[in-house]
Amino acid sequence: MAKKEFSIVIAGGGSTFTPGIVMMLLENQDRFPIRKLKLYDNDAERQGVLGEALTILLKEQAPTLEFSYTTDPKEAFTDVDFVFAHIRVGKYAMREADEKIPLKYGVIGQETCGPGGIAYGMRSIKDMLELVDYMEEYSPAAWMLNYSNPAAIVAEATRVLRPDSRILNICDMPVGTLRRMSQIVGTTPEQLEVRYFGLNHFGWWTSVKDKETGHEYLDEIKAYVAKHGYLTQVEVDTQHMDESWQETHKKAKDLLAIEPRFLPNTYLKYYFYPQDEVAHANPEYTRANEVMDGREKEVFSAAQEIIDQGTAKSNAFNIDSHASFIVDLARAIAFNTGKRMLLIVENNGAIANFDDDAMVEVPCIIGSDGPEPLTQGKIPSFERALMLQQVTVEKMVVEAYIEKSYQKMWQALSLSKIVPNARVAKELLDDLIEANKDFWPELK
Repeated sequence: MAKKEFSIVIAGGGSTFTPGIVMMLLENQDRFPIRKLKLYDNDAERQGVLGEALTILLKEQAPTLEFSYTTDPKEAFTDVDFVFAHIRVGKYAMREADEKIPLKYGVIGQETCGPGGIAYGMRSIKDMLELVDYMEEYSPAAWMLNYSNPAAIVAEATRVLRPDSRILNICDMPVGTLRRMSQIVGTTPEQLEVRYFGLNHFGWWTSVKDKETGHEYLDEIKAYVAKHGYLTQVEVDTQHMDESWQETHKKAKDLLAIEPRFLPNTYLKYYFYPQDEVAHANPEYTRANEVMDGREKEVFSAAQEIIDQGTAKSNAFNIDSHASFIVDLARAIAFNTGKRMLLIVENNGAIANFDDDAMVEVPCIIGSDGPEPLTQGKIPSFERALMLQQVTVEKMVVEAYIEKSYQKMWQALSLSKIVPNARVAKELLDDLIEANKDFWPELK
């Protein structure tokens, strides 16, 4: 029997992450064979540079693989088995606004948390729904694996507005943290099995066990994190190794001190210590500027060099090895592997004492029919109250989008734990509306 091969479109073909994803797919061809790979983006110029460089590279490294890039939805989404979605609506210019506008009011700006995440979420809903609709029109049997930020708001929007869509929402943050945990205890991420509950970028590990022996590492990792955070001496992945991320890894020790029973997701720092983040932030040079001056220039310079030389033999792109979780997820669907992974799914009892219609992040068993969430039982009152506040913010943002409601957006910002009061929320909202007038629906 001939081996099964798959057709993939990467939506967000102009992303700086795209070349690393393509290299990762090539590295995993034995586990996940590909017959066709396409890039799709609505920015022809940006995608064209990466697309041309990848055309040269793939002719040299995978000459039998059918590769193309396009801005035409029909061409992109026809005859595909999987859509890998990592779009950034408004690009880094709008991420910069998400980060810098809140800082004017003494509020931390961040791409997934607080006002910045809310602004980004409002921008992302329309384009994410558009991708789902393209997939369902041209390849209705396909699955979308979405790892676009802000995943929580995107997941809630698709739950409400495209409830029957074949979309799986996943985040790389728990994957990266698990790699660090494996370094702490001297094993590999594949050897560890976790229990976890929360929302996207808002959760806690309650167990980290060895798959074979059943040994529980939770206390051992907590003892390490209490002293060092998640900071390790081993380079775990290139994406999370720069200075701002190192500070984030260190901050985990302060998060553990608040709730010593569980291991925290590092993004909780924005909710528990927002004043520290503001104090350390440079209003003139935020994370978006770091990325634009770093990865953005590096990736596009590498692409242009490949184009200029007409070969990638001396200057190939780096492999985004940590992104192999995407292949694991695709394989679970394609081959019914029963892989256990953290996904963002509708609760429906997975967390016993939490709303059924909340989009939560929990371990799931994944097969050809999609994810089956594993029950995590009841969660403590402290975490439940925090999660209820945050999930209500996310729901209200989606409601504000649907209803074009200024009032609900004001309420969502006022409810956010990161925003100090309703007056600041209103001033922030008015500023964000002006900055996002080309992207948000008009609020009334």
